Amino acid sequence: MPDIVTKETRSRMMSGIRGKDTKPEILIRRSLHAMGFRYKLHDAKLPGKPDLVFPKYRAVIFVNGCFWHGHDCYLFKWPSTRQEFWANKIGRTVERDKENNVALMNAGWRVLRIWECAIKGRGRLPLDIIAKEAAEWLMSSEKIIEIKGKLST
Repeated sequence: MPDIVTKETRSRMMSGIRGKDTKPEILIRRSLHAMGFRYKLHDAKLPGKPDLVFPKYRAVIFVNGCFWHGHDCYLFKWPSTRQEFWANKIGRTVERDKENNVALMNAGWRVLRIWECAIKGRGRLPLDIIAKEAAEWLMSSEKIIEIKGKLST
């Protein structure tokens, strides 16, 4: 199926998609800050350049978009055009996420991934619940967890 917009329009649309300071990320940041947690943003010294870094807790948080990171939930749908391109692109992102998790944990960091489906859409969780889970995790010794929407598999 051909694209319904021109190449130039599609390029402009795709270039407008943010990699950091996304709305879901900002919601999480504000909630945790209001709870008294302090953090660094996008530390390039760490594998994967985590969205939030909590040096005091040796913990990092990634706020992942379900499409870009290939999450198995209702928000993710394989594109019908350029299937090989998207399979390679998203597949490599999923691999990189796993590699970053291992590298971070080997360096003594704990990892939390909050999925977009937990924050928006029909399976979203209340923001205070997400923030509470994240805060409890920060105070715990658990190494790695995910927070995802109610309709995720």
